Amino acid sequence: MGNRDTTFRGKNVVITGGSSGIGKATAKLLSGEGANVFLVARDERKLARALEDVKAQGIGLGQRNGAFSADVVKYQLVEDAIAAIKEVGGACDILINCAGIAHPGYFEELPLSTFREQMDVNYFGTLHTLRAVLPDMIAQGDGHIVNISSMAGVIGGFGYTAYAASKFAVFGFTEALRAEMKPRGIGVSLVLPPDTDTPQLRQERELQPLELKIITGAVKPRKLNRLSEFIAYWLAKWLLTDDGQPMSPDRVAAAIVRGIRRGDYVIIPDATLKLAYYLRGFMVPLGNWIQDRLVTVARRDRGVL
Repeated sequence: MGNRDTTFRGKNVVITGGSSGIGKATAKLLSGEGANVFLVARDERKLARALEDVKAQGIGLGQRNGAFSADVVKYQLVEDAIAAIKEVGGACDILINCAGIAHPGYFEELPLSTFREQMDVNYFGTLHTLRAVLPDMIAQGDGHIVNISSMAGVIGGFGYTAYAASKFAVFGFTEALRAEMKPRGIGVSLVLPPDTDTPQLRQERELQPLELKIITGAVKPRKLNRLSEFIAYWLAKWLLTDDGQPMSPDRVAAAIVRGIRRGDYVIIPDATLKLAYYLRGFMVPLGNWIQDRLVTVARRDRGVL
């Protein structure tokens, strides 16, 4: 314990979407670093279970933890939750926006409500929590904000017209926010995780069109007829999955904690995707080439071609 890094010890950390997935994994890690961790999510039962797990990782030393039920779409509920957290533990030092949803599908089949819902949760949910904690960060001239976008917020993908739009919004918002917060002494990080093994992904994959399942490697195509299709399929597996599988939430959480400690702006847990991000001028046309060929494969499997 004497060698433990004390960067987070005593810091007040607020994590939205903290009852499962990346949010919960990050909460447990930070609790193990001595932080006071406060979870915000909708499901009270899941929150209670997550809070027990977070407490179990704590190192004592008077750590304070709490769980607060709130829907990030509703600003007043978010403001109330942040006010309650402040009463228990003080002002927020680190905000990690993990609340998010994904509902893939063909553009023409998705109802308008699905587009609005994903924008409300993924973008406005991020905006709401930030607006609630930022006045205290500005007053103390310190703090760190972590926003979760996605590689789908950098390179749009088949079946993700609604999701990609919301994550592109988070990407652009965070880019502008970084420039505004830097002179105020407030750090900003943008996380671009790959597919991560969470309850959200498992639910999402049930809704994915066949084309998207083949692109992401969730389903193998029946047959690859051409060399270009074979190359596209294996390039997609290399770029989009971790050794052929979604990345674990623990690995993403470890990258987030490491990135906050170092003050990184861009946090990408996967080395291949990190390269893709910095070479995105090249990767966008390559991604389009891969998708176009695998969409042809999927349409052939569906009997459309």
